[in-house]
Parts: sequence; C-alpha cells; structure tokens
Amino acid sequence: MRIKRLECTGFRNLAPLSIEPSAEINVIYGENAQGKTNLLESVWMCSGMKSFRGAKDTELKSFDRESAKVRAGYSDSKRENTIEIRIAERRTAYLNGIALPSAAGLIGKFRAVVFSPAFLSIVQSGPAERRRFIDAAICQLKPAYAQKLADYSRLLKQRNSLLKDLQMETALLDMLDVIDLQMSALAADITTQRFDYLSMLTPHAAEIYNGLSGGRETLRFRYVQKCGEPGGDYEDIFKANRKTDAMLKTTTAGPHRDDIEICVNDRSARLYGSQGQQRSCALTMKLAESSVIKAQTGEEPVTLLDDVMSELDAGRQDYILNHIKNRQVFITCCDPNAVLRLTEGKRFFIQNGQVECT
Repeated sequence: MRIKRLECTGFRNLAPLSIEPSAEINVIYGENAQGKTNLLESVWMCSGMKSFRGAKDTELKSFDRESAKVRAGYSDSKRENTIEIRIAERRTAYLNGIALPSAAGLIGKFRAVVFSPAFLSIVQSGPAERRRFIDAAICQLKPAYAQKLADYSRLLKQRNSLLKDLQMETALLDMLDVIDLQMSALAADITTQRFDYLSMLTPHAAEIYNGLSGGRETLRFRYVQKCGEPGGDYEDIFKANRKTDAMLKTTTAGPHRDDIEICVNDRSARLYGSQGQQRSCALTMKLAESSVIKAQTGEEPVTLLDDVMSELDAGRQDYILNHIKNRQVFITCCDPNAVLRLTEGKRFFIQNGQVECT
C-alpha cells in the first residue's frame, strides 16, 4: 500500500496541508511539540482504528475549529482508492466517495502499523496492553473479529452486572445460563484466533529481534490463559467459577484476563529487561505485525514510526533502516540526517504545524 496524496484540514495543530509522500521513506523532522506525531496520527486514522494515542474523536480537531478532515489517495495491489475522514462530534468515513456505516468500516481496507514510545507499555504495563495489541492486529487481518470482541465485551458487562445481584435474586440463574452459553462460544473463538495469530507472529518476531540484537539475544512469546484451553469449553469454566465470581462480583476467567508473556533469553522482558531491550521488544512486535500482514494479505502496510531511533544504539538503528526498505514508511525524528544516511526518500520539515517538503 502506498499513500500518493495526503490532505488535512483542521486536524490537531496542523495547518491545512496537501503533500505527495515518497513511495518509500518519508522523514518528518522538527523540534518537539511542532506536530510531527499529529501528522502520523492523521495517516493512522485512515485505518479506521481509534487514535493510537488514546484520544477522543473530539480531541482530534483544532481547538478553533468545529470539524476536521483527512483525505488520502492511496493505491493497493488492485486499484487506486480515496479515503476521507470527517471529524465533528464523531467520525464519519467515505471510501471512494461512498459513505460507510462507521469509520470502523475502513478496517481491513487501508492497513497500517504504528510504533510510538507509548507502545513500550506493551512490554512494561499489565496484560490489558498486550491483549489490546494482539486484538488490534487480528482486526487488521479479520475485520469481523472486532464485532466478536464487542459482543464479548457487552456480554461480559451483563454477566458482571448479574453477578452483583445473584445472591439476592436466584431467579437470575436462568439468565446467567443464557449469557454463559453465548459468551462461551465467543471466548473459545477469540482465544483460538489469538493463539493462531501468535503462532504467525513468532517466527517473524524472532528473526527481527535476532537482527536487532546482532544475534546476541532471543525473543519468544507465550500465551498465558487465566483458565481454559484454546477452543475449550468455556461454558463449563464459567459455571465452575460461579461461586467465586459471585463472591467477587466479577468474571474471573476468560479471554479478558489472558496475557502474553514476552521473554528475552527466557527471562521476562517486563521484569528483567533493560530499557533498550524493552524498546527493542515493542518495536519488534510492531515490525513483525507488518510482516504478518504482508504474508497473509500480499499487501505491505504503511509503516508509521514515531521517535523510533532514540535510545537505540547505532547497530540497532542501522538494522531498522535496512529492514524498512521496500515499503512506504513515515518516520519522525529531530535530526533527519540520522535517518536518511542509508536510503533515499523525502523530508518534510514541520514547525508550528506548518509542513514543508525540503
């Protein structure tokens, strides 16, 4: 996939812009707080996913505007396409001029992978961040998976609400049976798809991390279940845990409690990894995600790298620059020379939201 033209109006602090990026490396450089990450975010919004910075839609508009618009002309292996995102009280999306039911309708149409310093939380924080990573990655390959997650989340909320009243209203047991039956099918499917995705991700990640570390370190993953087996009978699990769940007033087992263990040299990267190792793990997972998309769809996703070079030694920087060739990349930094020393591309200087191709 290649973006051929990007236009933004009223997005974050960016002045109205229209740029024609390089088909390969695009370096966005400038001082801090000038809008570099905002430019990457505008590209990411075309994926149909929510802001990778956790922002609400209303926060994506310039403070003095009532609406914002992002328009991207891009090509995939089949045709030329146009995406338009309009942001007011909520996001609306158009693909080739046709309105979609929601912005999520773009998921799977335009694929992108983004790394930012915030993604260190994949390694450093709790299980929720790692579940969020694998679920978002699966959604890029299988857009229908997003609906399964939403359905499971809705049922989980209903189940937890019932658990709070169960001791007083035993008549609610019949309703709980119905919810457990519906949840069990979704839980088994979600868990199986996570296992399958991790099996695809692992060889790509191992190769990338081996290159990043110069062959000195190994990376592996392990899917950790709170309870149950992949594709197992979650209905029995939910029923077996009812007494405990009712006492704690929450559902204690299921894919919403699972984790992905990330190990460097067979030791937990979260507990024992250095800052450089943790950063390398997070970056590896995002680059491997890109490789999986290419292997499964034949389409190379657009790669967005925000402040990726800081805190990496020269050897790891060189590996990244070599590894991201032959795909369209948008990369932010303060010093463009460090990024362009191994390849050709376009440079965009940004200051106070004004973007200029240099």
